[in-house]
Amino acid sequence: MDEGAEGQRIDNFLTTRLKGVPRSHLYRLLRKGEVRVNRKRIRPEYRLQSGDLVRIPPVRSAAPAAAVRPAEGTVQRIRESLIYEDAALLVLDKPSGLAVHGGSGLSFGAIEALRSIYPEYRFLELVHRLDRETSGCLMVAKKRSALRALHEALREGRVEKTYLALVRGAWTGGARRIDAALRKNVLKSGERVVRVDGEGKSSVSHFEPVARYSEATLVRVRLETGRTHQIRVHAAHLGHPLAGDEKYGDEEFNRRLRELGLKRLFLHAAALRLQHPQTGEPLELEAPLPPELERVLEKLKR
Repeated sequence: MDEGAEGQRIDNFLTTRLKGVPRSHLYRLLRKGEVRVNRKRIRPEYRLQSGDLVRIPPVRSAAPAAAVRPAEGTVQRIRESLIYEDAALLVLDKPSGLAVHGGSGLSFGAIEALRSIYPEYRFLELVHRLDRETSGCLMVAKKRSALRALHEALREGRVEKTYLALVRGAWTGGARRIDAALRKNVLKSGERVVRVDGEGKSSVSHFEPVARYSEATLVRVRLETGRTHQIRVHAAHLGHPLAGDEKYGDEEFNRRLRELGLKRLFLHAAALRLQHPQTGEPLELEAPLPPELERVLEKLKR
């Protein structure tokens, strides 16, 4: 492994080395143990360290990476969604419905679209992830050094991520801190779900009511940890599932919100606070609530 890959997740490392190979196939190689680091099996989230010996089996590319291009409409949405860019960092207001990367039956996602739009950028890598149905602030590193610095900041809790979510019911009281460990599970159907489990990974969320309606509450959520589906599972655990959540939500509540025009998960990554990965200067970035979510709130007010 070259020194420049230090700190990079093994799945992202494979994506850059095996261009054109479907991401689903790369994960299959990892699950089967065909990719080894220092002769050992590793998980997709393993971060490479200096001196690691990576063994990659012979893999045939299904098609050249350039053969898969996002639709022009997606490219235009991405162009219009940039909220910050400099030599080291790019921040996108990711639209709901757009995956952050290809895989699981998708030929491309936000990162592939960005690489298509900006072929002159030699390095573009996701700093973190958002669920496909979640909109809002998504960081992309334009330099390996920036990626390493931002990953370190995330691990040390020096990046403040704030979300807006609409939850079921009347929120009683004020702000609450939720400390409930989460564990990933795979159902017999093959569906992946996350549940509160004492043997899971430590997970902490801070919920604060922002606006109250007759049958719902708009809350601001700040994360201390960034587990898969953390806000959705913690909210459901509190008895206040998110509007439009088909996996952890309430079917009747979702039906009523659909009648008000909600056609997606009501979860938006609204703001980021961090230090610039190279200059150290404070950065405060915001993505406004999308119009389709604003319209739902207006109808709730009436």
